[in-house]
Amino acid sequence: MRGPIARMLEGGRLHLQQGPIDLIIGAEGPGRATAFEAARVRFGTILQELVDELPGLCAPVGSVPVSGTVALRMVKSVNAVAGEDFVTPMAAVAGAVADEVLDAMREAGELVRAYVNNGGDIALLLGPGARYDLALAGLEGQRLGTVNLHCDHKIGGVATSGRGGRSLTLGLADSVTVLAESSAIADAAATLIANAVDLPGNAGISRRHASELDHDSDLGDRLVVTLVPPLSPAERRQALAAGCARAEAMLANDQIRGAALFLQGDASVVGLPMFTQLSEETLLHA
Repeated sequence: MRGPIARMLEGGRLHLQQGPIDLIIGAEGPGRATAFEAARVRFGTILQELVDELPGLCAPVGSVPVSGTVALRMVKSVNAVAGEDFVTPMAAVAGAVADEVLDAMREAGELVRAYVNNGGDIALLLGPGARYDLALAGLEGQRLGTVNLHCDHKIGGVATSGRGGRSLTLGLADSVTVLAESSAIADAAATLIANAVDLPGNAGISRRHASELDHDSDLGDRLVVTLVPPLSPAERRQALAAGCARAEAMLANDQIRGAALFLQGDASVVGLPMFTQLSEETLLHA
């Protein structure tokens, strides 16, 4: 396995990459240099740790024991939101890696603000007075809105899942962005909410077995969505309502802080007062 790559980017950000893991890291505070070094050191073994436990991480959550710190973080986060849904620990892998690296940084040096962005799944540290603004983009790169966070929101992680993501999905959502106390929980929740945005029985939606598209997929022979035709306004509302019901249950159980769901130009928002700049013509407040 090729070793990890570390380099500094414009703006004083740290880039760490190995295999499929690609992190962009920012930090502010007197312990910045020490924190960056801690991130490099911790990142150095993460991919091998995950590879060593891959059979357990690709099995239904709880069915195969795991022992590594990142693997245990994945299992704990998925268990926090899974309910009766089928899910494997891999639903939280990107967020768990981001959380693990941020925790190493937090322990190593005093920081006012820091983030670890793992392909759009972000672990956040916001100290007193700190802010973090992020823009949400659609499948074609169009701006969907912004989320403006500050320390009082108590958000530790942001994650996005859906048809525009890096993994296969059971649902129709273009994207679902979730805010939670950790990136791993946000990652798992976004996966499940995106899966719930669906129109079961709609013959126009193309689906294939996950194993046909990726022999190593943790979804096995489950049907994943490969093509969504243009949907009617009523169909979009129905699909989004199903996803919102899942998000509202998580919000009521204090598992997430909020979610934004997008499907073919329509959107629904659950518990996100800090979400702005979305066209009111398309916004459906749940």
